Amino acid sequence: MTQPEESPRARSSPTHPRAPLHPRWLRYVPVHLLGRRLYETMPYWETADQDPSLSDADREWTALWKPLPKVVFSTTLSAVQGNARLASGGLAEEIERLRAEPGEGDIAIGGATLAAEAAALGLIDEYRAVVHPVLVGGGIPFFPRHERRVDLELVETRTFASKVVYLRHRVAR
Repeated sequence: MTQPEESPRARSSPTHPRAPLHPRWLRYVPVHLLGRRLYETMPYWETADQDPSLSDADREWTALWKPLPKVVFSTTLSAVQGNARLASGGLAEEIERLRAEPGEGDIAIGGATLAAEAAALGLIDEYRAVVHPVLVGGGIPFFPRHERRVDLELVETRTFASKVVYLRHRVAR
């Protein structure tokens, strides 16, 4: 038996049954760094508030996502939409610049390739993993292969009714 194909909107929806935390954590993020592939799944949310069929939960997500500053890392895009800009430097330089700016909150990194690069550079202070009860057998790894061991301290864990498990670890320094 095959599953019906989900629309890009459904797959990127923060209220998708396998995305239980998005609106909660997004409230505390001052900027979101995205790789090109992830960025290209998100354009719907820039105008979703105009969709009369939008659920209340998706409307809440849109109200948080739309004004959120986004930095897109791409070597192929020449322009981005909404409250996004193309990165002007490398990942390390961009994160250093953002950390120097006034304000509080975590810098979110989305996209497997970008996250792996940040991990390899030692730029991640905290890992927040959402583990879904599905094995897909492929994809781009979030964790780079390298010789350096990274010890983590468990900060928080939750299990949701959907059997999704949220794990929050701080890098032990």
